[in-house]
Amino acid sequence: MADLLVQFDAVHKAFKGRTVIDNINLNIESGEVVALCGGNGAGKSTLLRMLAGILHPTSGTISVSGVSWKKDRRLYARQMGYMPDDYRFSAGLTAKETMLFWARLRGLGKDRALEVLEQVGLADTGSKPVASFSKGMRQRVLFAQALLAKPRLIVMDEPTNGLDPYWMETFVMLVRQSAATGQTVVFSTHQLQIAEVLADRIVFLRDGNVVLDGRQSDIHAQYGTAGLQEAFGGLFGIPEIKHSLQ
Repeated sequence: MADLLVQFDAVHKAFKGRTVIDNINLNIESGEVVALCGGNGAGKSTLLRMLAGILHPTSGTISVSGVSWKKDRRLYARQMGYMPDDYRFSAGLTAKETMLFWARLRGLGKDRALEVLEQVGLADTGSKPVASFSKGMRQRVLFAQALLAKPRLIVMDEPTNGLDPYWMETFVMLVRQSAATGQTVVFSTHQLQIAEVLADRIVFLRDGNVVLDGRQSDIHAQYGTAGLQEAFGGLFGIPEIKHSLQ
């Protein structure tokens, strides 16, 4: 039996009395690659920000390796690398300077900082400030810092936004390599084809609720050869998608 790494226990989140995450129970095992899918406002980003410790549940608990944020904040944070959907970089800092700063925060050396920049193809960005990078290049910097400390858990919010086709392939390869070493990956995406290519398991969210949670093979068995597209059309009531797949 695989080790349980992440546990959401009756997690509820409300903003000004409005429920965004509604009593979610979810377990994620070590080594799994899990994609959170769903439309805008489904609760994907909120769920990931709570997992990362940026937001805190209104009620319920989240634990990583049995440790909650409240119990031991430092140990909780050390177990993961987090890639937000966007980030305002410090003006004037290059990719190298930015990564060296993050490496020092993690207690890591220069060699590791340069290694992850090489992995994402940004080792030769020269003196160009990260703040002037394209969206895709900024995404690659954020991805590099998520990989930096070789964490047990990698959490990513819409990681492929802005990536061109070449770097999309590289991203897929790097995530697969991480999973092959036993790291657990949880990411959100609007791109079902990325979820299909990368994820062992798909969790569909709607209005802050889990409406489908299953391995890809189970989803294909239930919804047919079209898999995630068929499931999305059925769950979210999109007639044109359902019709096109019949």
